[in-house]
Amino acid sequence: MPLFALPLAVASCQSEKEAHTDEPLNIVYIMTDDHTGQMMSCYDTRYMHTPNLDRIARDGVRFTNSFVANSLSGPSRACMLTGKHSHANGFTDNTACVFDGDQPTFPKYLQKAGYQTALFGKWHLGSMPQGFDRWEILPGQGYYYNPDFIHENGDTITEHGYLTNIITDKSIDWLENGRDPEKPFCLLIHHKAIHRNWMADTADLYLYEDKTFPLPGNFYDDYAGRQAASEQEMSIIKDMDMIYDLKMDRPGEDSRLKEMYRYFCSRMDSAQRAAWDAFYDPIIEDFYSQNLQGKELAEWKFQRYMRDYMKTVKSLDDNVGRVLDYLEQKGLLDNTLVVYTSDQGFYMGEHGWFDKRFMYEESFRTPLIMRMPDGYDRRGDITQMVQNIDYAPTFMEIAGVEIPEDIQGVSLLPLLKGEDPEDWRNSLYYHFYEYPAEHSVKRHYGVRNDRYKLIHFYNDIDQWELYDLQADPNEMRNVYGQPGMEKVTSDMMKELKGLQEQYDDPIRHQFPLE
Repeated sequence: MPLFALPLAVASCQSEKEAHTDEPLNIVYIMTDDHTGQMMSCYDTRYMHTPNLDRIARDGVRFTNSFVANSLSGPSRACMLTGKHSHANGFTDNTACVFDGDQPTFPKYLQKAGYQTALFGKWHLGSMPQGFDRWEILPGQGYYYNPDFIHENGDTITEHGYLTNIITDKSIDWLENGRDPEKPFCLLIHHKAIHRNWMADTADLYLYEDKTFPLPGNFYDDYAGRQAASEQEMSIIKDMDMIYDLKMDRPGEDSRLKEMYRYFCSRMDSAQRAAWDAFYDPIIEDFYSQNLQGKELAEWKFQRYMRDYMKTVKSLDDNVGRVLDYLEQKGLLDNTLVVYTSDQGFYMGEHGWFDKRFMYEESFRTPLIMRMPDGYDRRGDITQMVQNIDYAPTFMEIAGVEIPEDIQGVSLLPLLKGEDPEDWRNSLYYHFYEYPAEHSVKRHYGVRNDRYKLIHFYNDIDQWELYDLQADPNEMRNVYGQPGMEKVTSDMMKELKGLQEQYDDPIRHQFPLE
């Protein structure tokens, strides 16, 4: 994907650096849901402009090799909070797991170090948050319009408005009125956006309707040599719901998820619903009058999906701007690390898909940008491989907390200081567990280095895949078992075995590697 070069910033004078680095740094951690680097202009300029996210990257760093440990909402959040892989923190999938809130997490460590901690927005871990001085969370996935919030006293309260705006309002209000200005803080702003089913703010409904997006080159992937990819249920063509996902609801039409969509719409007030219908009714009428079939229907669905997704991103970017503006106006930016990431990447038509889950690049990768506080000179791209298990030890080291030995991630602070550690990791481990479940992505684990990726799909399947990411960046050709790949396969197997032992993943006992 095309990348733009981030400008180098002029370093502040040494005396100012020393003054600020003597103070505890504040942390503002903004995490969205299913936001992919393809839809951020600081990573990819093909689709949309995200000026406020670009501000973070411009004034700080952009990680170009940022990954998750398990590409799914709840598990990813558990990895981030604990600094441990899913098998170690106990939250492996969204279907039956409940997060053990009694276990150590970085907010608890920061509290003990004198930080004020707060969380607003999506939690999605089953249990109630611990380690926060203040929190308000969404039940489950939450609703885009007039959402419910669970409060610390156990009450669930419905609030009026659009969710992305409300989460930002709550976050800024806590910064302004809810914290002790004499103490450092760590604020987690967790958005539902840009999660399925991509319901935009009424203020943004008419945006991007004049744009036509190029199909990814592998939109019509036939999945040759990739059994697990062929058996998924996340195809835009076959599985994207006409009513729930694409909003083509009218009397007499049916779909698997129509009742859920209608409930979402029923939460709107009369003005919101009137604006919604005024936009979608003409599109619905035009769509059904065309009676599209085959490739025309598939490509119409792709265009509609892209537009709805982008509109949801637009509100998110605007609200990130509100947070940055507040921090700047209050003189907090110079002493605050601002982090923006997502719980994983997402497919924007690559392989013909939406959603995530697979260890393939689009969902294994996640955007990660940081606006650097005064005293940190590093600017531009950081190319080392990092993972979301690294966030907890990073925040702990910033807060002056000793990192426990059972933390499996590594602090990113040396990279943020401009260092280039010789012993930095050269491979990453991944493990996805949620099957059978929505989208039917098989369980799998794997290893990735700077050139190759080895994946084992297991459970009701036993298939290996190997990709040369240099020769085949779109992961279309599984070269496992092909002549000439024996040494690469052997080396990757050894690396996989080493990581499973390092992280003590019990799967290695079920599928021992030579």
